[in-house]
Amino acid sequence: MRNLTVRMARWSAGHPWRAIAGWFLFVAMCLGVGLSVGGHPAGTADFRVGEAGRAEAMAAEGGLQQKPVERVLISGKDGVQASGGMDAAAQDISGRMKRLPEVESVGAPVRSADGRAVRVDVTLRGPELEGRKHVEPLRAQTAQVQAAHPGLRVEETGAPSVSKGVEELRGEDLSRTEVIALPVTLLTLLLVFGSLGLAVVPLLLALSSIAASVGLSMLASHVFPDAGVGTNVILLIGMAVGVDYTLFYLKREREERARAQGRLSPQAVVELAAATSGRAVVVSGLAVAVSSATLYLADDVIFSSIATGAILVTLVAVASSLTVLPALLAKLGARAERRAARKAERAARQGKTARQGKTARQGRTVQGRGAARRTGTGRITAAMLRPTSRHPAATLAVSVLAMIALALPLLGLNLTDMGRETHPRAIPAMQTYDRLTAAFPELKAMHQIVVRAEPGRADEVAGALRELARRAERDPRLTGTAELRASHDGRISLLELPVPHYVSTKAARTSLKDVRNDYVPATVGRLGVDVAVTGDVARYADYPEHQKRKLPLIIGTLLLVTFAMTVQAFRSVVLGLVGVVLNLLSAGASLGVLVVVFQGTWAERLLDFTSTGSIGSRVPLLLFVILFGLSMDYQVFVISRIREAALRGVPTRQAVLDGVGGSAAVVTSAAFVMVTVFASFVFLHIIEMKQMGFSLAVAVLLDAAVIRIMILPALMLLAGDRVWWPSRSVRRALEGAGRPLEKVG
Repeated sequence: MRNLTVRMARWSAGHPWRAIAGWFLFVAMCLGVGLSVGGHPAGTADFRVGEAGRAEAMAAEGGLQQKPVERVLISGKDGVQASGGMDAAAQDISGRMKRLPEVESVGAPVRSADGRAVRVDVTLRGPELEGRKHVEPLRAQTAQVQAAHPGLRVEETGAPSVSKGVEELRGEDLSRTEVIALPVTLLTLLLVFGSLGLAVVPLLLALSSIAASVGLSMLASHVFPDAGVGTNVILLIGMAVGVDYTLFYLKREREERARAQGRLSPQAVVELAAATSGRAVVVSGLAVAVSSATLYLADDVIFSSIATGAILVTLVAVASSLTVLPALLAKLGARAERRAARKAERAARQGKTARQGKTARQGRTVQGRGAARRTGTGRITAAMLRPTSRHPAATLAVSVLAMIALALPLLGLNLTDMGRETHPRAIPAMQTYDRLTAAFPELKAMHQIVVRAEPGRADEVAGALRELARRAERDPRLTGTAELRASHDGRISLLELPVPHYVSTKAARTSLKDVRNDYVPATVGRLGVDVAVTGDVARYADYPEHQKRKLPLIIGTLLLVTFAMTVQAFRSVVLGLVGVVLNLLSAGASLGVLVVVFQGTWAERLLDFTSTGSIGSRVPLLLFVILFGLSMDYQVFVISRIREAALRGVPTRQAVLDGVGGSAAVVTSAAFVMVTVFASFVFLHIIEMKQMGFSLAVAVLLDAAVIRIMILPALMLLAGDRVWWPSRSVRRALEGAGRPLEKVG
């Protein structure tokens, strides 16, 4: 791996303009091909999981699948009962909607129980998930009816309108995160490097990697359909790893340049950086990609989409660090040398004496030594490492106990899917949705009992479903008129039961349990036919259960992958076990903090959210996978530094302190960039994205400040040379240097 990275860096630094042009040509080609081919969005069938998914597949066989439905609500303004005109407005909207080519059917106007509102149901053509693409003409007609009846409130909502509103709000939010993340990242890099040219390089490569990955993801979506989150993940992960990998490489190149003090060419300095940080970047990138790939085991289109985006942007970021970055560094290094030469020439022309020239050279040497010193341990890091070096056992005990204490709230974790009612009220369609469900509570949710049987048993099935409907009429949790439908061939029957409760409520969940466990077995279940229950509540309940069943498999695979890659990278079983334990500590602590903040109500105003008393079912799994991958960045970079020193014959104790101290600045800078990117997602309106950004920001902060500065060095100091077992390379290096092996730290 080291030879490969060095050869790539040598070619890139030796042919800088070819490498730079080739990279940006690659980015343009990825974007161009992706845009020309287009993406393939996930369809309704791709989202089916559990019993609800099986029922939806059965319903689709008979043409009874859910259709995109918009509902126009007509009522008095500001809560005042309309004096009249609602029926006329309803007829107006019905006539207009029927003429639209996007509309399949228009229902008869329905008046609310209190007579204060009227609704008109409009069914769109096409699949359920494509309704948002065709909703604009309907909204335009609704606006015209509103203008024609100014004394009334005429408004429209429904799954297509809400979905489109969420999509638009997400786009606005992501633009806002870019406004926050990009300047903060640039400012951080300016502070790290003190040079605008060097600061722009990581940002430029990260953005170009994101652009190339977006194009590649469009191609990949034809194999792994895009669930609508791929671009978000590419932006989130791309900014983090893109800047990190470039930052690791850049910092090492500057260290080597300072150490060489002008004795090596820019190309040679780049090769030295490639032999060390280049290899670390490759190992880190592969770890992130392989960790992300475990999400495919979830057997879920959303996680597959996330995995695809994360893998692509990570591998592209690695490629940029190995190909175009050495060229840019070589050009910047050569420019710095020319600038120094011009200064020397100007000084000579101005009649500087030989003594002055010698003083200038000495000054440059001192400057180089100063730069070399700045790459060492900073004062803050030294202060944090001091108790670790003096009292590793006590530091380890206190730090681990603190992380466990942060993780304890995880015992009260409540995982749920985020129902439609959790969407932000900044979306106008959600405000209308609240008024609609207040006037027509039976529209909050529904159960659908789907039966598949031979056509000759259609009457028997219908009778059993009617019996089920009669039982449901006596259930206070299931009010409203049940609707029974059947396919043209009589094979598929569907009974729809209105649920006047939001899907997240206890009444809705218990009613689903009773329908599945009592009502169905007592009626249609006796017929020996294929039956399953779906609907809003079933979808809400089945998805988290599906994730819970997959979680042990994915976490187990993730632990195995982390262990195997660490052992492969450092030839140490001990370090492999240490990596697994530290990642579990970091993930557990961040999830515990997430539970405290988002399952309670105390932080609602601070972070601008309304607590659902739960955590999104996708968040823990995403946190585990993404964190395990990203934490490998720090682990590989820090341990690589320690191992390099040990292989030079430095005793393990000193190697640990030097390696942690020497890498602290770049790890802290990289962590700050990551935390900024992730924390910017806390300002989003979508609750799950807010939770994910918060948990990742906390996880990276804990990983950089506690794990890498306190727990990891304390463990390695206590283990001594045994930390490298079973590798013999460090043993040989220490013996070759004439140093005794350390038994304990």
